[in-house]
Amino acid sequence: MGNAGLKQHYETASKTGVLQISNNKPKLREIPTEVYKLSESLRNLDLSKNKISCISDDITKFKLLKQLNLCDNSIQVLPSTIANLKKLELLNVSHNSIQLLPHPIAELSNLKQIYLNNNKFKQFPKPLIGLKNLEVVDLSYNKIVEIPSGMANFHAMELNLSQNEISVLSEDLHEAPRLKILKLEENCLCLDTIRPSLLRDSKIHTLNVDGNLFESKQLAAVEGYNEYTERYTAMKKKMF
Repeated sequence: MGNAGLKQHYETASKTGVLQISNNKPKLREIPTEVYKLSESLRNLDLSKNKISCISDDITKFKLLKQLNLCDNSIQVLPSTIANLKKLELLNVSHNSIQLLPHPIAELSNLKQIYLNNNKFKQFPKPLIGLKNLEVVDLSYNKIVEIPSGMANFHAMELNLSQNEISVLSEDLHEAPRLKILKLEENCLCLDTIRPSLLRDSKIHTLNVDGNLFESKQLAAVEGYNEYTERYTAMKKKMF
């Protein structure tokens, strides 16, 4: 997309509140200054599939932003000022090189969906614990080794941790108040890591554990499996 095409995009975005400069030719290496000039009108910003490596503190200017898509770039660090995007509901920074989330991200009280898959996380990002409007968290394809304690305050309904290196699940994971879908395929879990409380006492109706250090059918021998299958069956009935 040449400069003339971008100019047209900016003019349209000033009216619609939506700007998409995805997979630009040539690829963007930073957020253009013209984008910041739209900060008072943008609600949806898509800069995916570029080569952006740094997000400046000026990101804080987008006070109305509800959706921010920065997937498939070259980002290593998110600025703590991203926490000033108080209206943000969706953040997609998948397919980057991020290892940590800035702690102030815990202040994004309206955040519903966050996509962190295909990054370089080695630890579960604790700033997500306590965000009460979270619905979907995708952390698949990272190098996380355990789910930490404190999950009783994790409010997402869906958590994807497939394709990590997880061998430890927190003892309070079953207390996650809204967690219904837990994806743990292709990790390093042993059968005895799946506590009876997770099957018996949680709200999880969909637990995916294929590709771990046990056969999925062995799960049927774990105490609480019957209660889990009852929730699964009830969920299926609601769908039809």
